[in-house]
Amino acid sequence: MTEPFGADELGAARTDLTTGINRIFAASAMSASGHGNISVRLPGHDDLLAVNAGELLRPWPATDPRVALPSLRTVNDDVVVVDLDGKVRQGTASPSVAAILKMHIGVYRTRPDVNAVIHTHSPYATSYALASVSLPATYEALLVHGQAVDVPVAPWAPRGTEEAVRAIAETYQAHPRTYGVLLGNHGLLVAGDSAVHAAGLVVAIEEAAVSSIGALALGGPVPFPDRVKDLDLRLRF
Repeated sequence: MTEPFGADELGAARTDLTTGINRIFAASAMSASGHGNISVRLPGHDDLLAVNAGELLRPWPATDPRVALPSLRTVNDDVVVVDLDGKVRQGTASPSVAAILKMHIGVYRTRPDVNAVIHTHSPYATSYALASVSLPATYEALLVHGQAVDVPVAPWAPRGTEEAVRAIAETYQAHPRTYGVLLGNHGLLVAGDSAVHAAGLVVAIEEAAVSSIGALALGGPVPFPDRVKDLDLRLRF
């Protein structure tokens, strides 16, 4: 059966994945292990996702989306295409990535407005997740990236299980204005309008976590004045 997507669409998706991955690494917002995963909607196909195939994230060489698929560097080893029913349509996911596909799918089903999802173990953001403490939205860069509310915590459940997927979905449903969710005892999950937006927010959340922990010794982060609610500081990247 011929798949409903072509080389140009897969190439464009891989370019989006590459941009998101490399932006996080350039900002040193990844854990040393490189554990994480990233997905984007396949251009032109709202029901198909392109997801990194490998166990760990590492910086990816840039590719030109105009180059035909056979010329892309081991694209079938890099990228898995999966539909919103969880069926793998192309590629082979590592055991680790296969276990989290449902998590990504659950976010897209819960938030049909988003086009990218990134999961990391960014160290300082994960500190909040381990403590089960919401990250306060007191850092202006969060507002710039559209995160105008505190980043909530989804309760822990074994990774890849229906319980974990449900906990994440319920947290997004309970906090419809959030893009980011801290995964209790685990890490960080960020949805975005694009891979660039999601990656930028991962970086902003990690910066906010670092700065908020540092501010504790000085009396703790101070909330914005009430008039911030009347301002739109969001930039579109």
